[in-house]
Amino acid sequence: MHRGLYAVFAPADKAQADETAQSLAIDEGKKLYAVGCASCHGTDGQGTSDGPSLVGVGAAAVDFQVGTGRMPAQQPGAQVPRKKNIYSQAEIDQLAAYIASLGAGPAVPTEEQYGPEGADIAKGGELFRTNCAQCHNFTGKGGALTHGKYAPTLEGVDPKHIYEAMQTGPQNMPSFPDTVLTEQNKKDIIAYLNAVNSDETVDPGGLSLGGLGPVSEGLFGWIFGLGTCIAVAVWVAARTAKAKKS
Repeated sequence: MHRGLYAVFAPADKAQADETAQSLAIDEGKKLYAVGCASCHGTDGQGTSDGPSLVGVGAAAVDFQVGTGRMPAQQPGAQVPRKKNIYSQAEIDQLAAYIASLGAGPAVPTEEQYGPEGADIAKGGELFRTNCAQCHNFTGKGGALTHGKYAPTLEGVDPKHIYEAMQTGPQNMPSFPDTVLTEQNKKDIIAYLNAVNSDETVDPGGLSLGGLGPVSEGLFGWIFGLGTCIAVAVWVAARTAKAKKS
């Protein structure tokens, strides 16, 4: 009898408890927002001249920006750098809950979405070179952009934050929603970055040249390879001329 009653009422009680917890998280997040974010993004997240609107950016954008320490920003500039975050994960979750309540947007991904299980590293490399290497270079070392902007290095970045960056397109980066790069595509790219930046990765050629790709490697070949050939040719010519004089 008691088990039957529990089966009837437990789901409703759990749903109500979840709703209450979510409501509390939103309330706490609103308080944190008022102290740390409202001065730039407006009292209701509508945006100001100092910060964009946060309506519709979703929980994933908050988890990325605050979790990597980029927000709150220390000062305005061409690009906000990564730094040590000042919020606990619980506080970040509360801020994310509040911002998500302002308008629908990308949710924080689960470990199943960005974890290595079922990932295709080779496919991830192909996708990364097609969509990301132009800015982040071929192994995610980062690189300079225009007007003081830059593509940050992806070494040591939490896989969850890489997934969120692809989903939300922070700062100068374009967004890659699931209609452009599927969930599996993102998983593959993250697996590729983990592989090429692993401590166990060995450069077959013996010298990575910064992992910047074929431009730096080709330049190295031209300067040192061709330079060596010229030096050898000059040495041979000099020895030949000396031998003839003798």
